[in-house]
Amino acid sequence: MAKRYGGTYSPGGPTTPQPDAGARFRGRRAQNVSIAARAMYLVPLPLLFAGLGEVMQGDATGMAVELGAFGILMLSAVLLNEGRRAEEAYHARAVARPPAIPRKMFAAVATTLGIFLAAGLAGGSGILGGLIFAAAAGAAQVLAFGLDPMKRKGMEGASEFDIDRVARALDAAEETVADILTSVRGVGDRHLEARVEKMLSAVRDVFRTVEADPRDLTRARKFLSIYLVGARDATRRFAELYSRNRDAAARAEYEALLDDLEASFRQHRDELLRDDKVALDVEIEVLRERLQRDGL
Repeated sequence: MAKRYGGTYSPGGPTTPQPDAGARFRGRRAQNVSIAARAMYLVPLPLLFAGLGEVMQGDATGMAVELGAFGILMLSAVLLNEGRRAEEAYHARAVARPPAIPRKMFAAVATTLGIFLAAGLAGGSGILGGLIFAAAAGAAQVLAFGLDPMKRKGMEGASEFDIDRVARALDAAEETVADILTSVRGVGDRHLEARVEKMLSAVRDVFRTVEADPRDLTRARKFLSIYLVGARDATRRFAELYSRNRDAAARAEYEALLDDLEASFRQHRDELLRDDKVALDVEIEVLRERLQRDGL
């Protein structure tokens, strides 16, 4: 029997409000994808084929050198791309510490070593020739991609302790945000994912407020430790339950919690800007009771 098609935008279709499609991008910078950095994964491939050719010829030494150079250059490509991502995260924040591991610097060192093995030992250029090629390759990589950020930024005139305190708190909050996204993506529901992203846009507004005035960190940390961690735990519980049985009641309850959390985050940001400590403490207590009462 024929059935009429009806979608969200069809005449007479469902009128359920859809989450703001732009919310997932609000407050976030577009990722800068470097084709040159990605291409570094392709550069060592000839060494892989050459090493396999040495296996066919029975040259164990040549195989070890060429496959070793391939592995080191692949490691360099991984470090370079991870270093660029860490650098983007650093530049996206108003208050940040430099990356704990200077990945781009290590990538340049790995490139230098890999090219020395490939050119000096496997390529027949000799030790001196290999050193020249290796130094040129390492220098070219540094010139092309730069080095890792080396300085703390933000809070001009503040002590290193204050900068570290803010940076650590925001790093921990960003990890919690990533956990929330990972949990909801495991459900496989685009609508829910967009709804969570909309709520998290309000979370990022709080981050920016703290970065603009780090004096708000003490109150914001207390707020985030309850609201954001509560949202993470609720999302994990909901994802486990909904993935098993697609319980419509649990979904409705979870979406209602998201609405309350989003409103609370936006209200919290306004209270931080007004420096309204009393209203903030009352709001924290109300949500604490809500999270203790609700269980998905």
